[in-house]
Amino acid sequence: MRFEIMRLDDVDGNAVDSTVVDAASVTRMVQQAAAIGQRIYIRPAGTTAS
Repeated sequence: MRFEIMRLDDVDGNAVDSTVVDAASVTRMVQQAAAIGQRIYIRPAGTTAS
């Protein structure tokens, strides 16, 4: 399964950029974001936000 990870702006929460990764990479991406205090949003790749 693949996931889209979006980096969110600290001020308004809008998506700044995104990347699609496989399930094995999600944990690493979350750990990296947590280490620097970065806000991210994760969803299955190929879906649209409601």
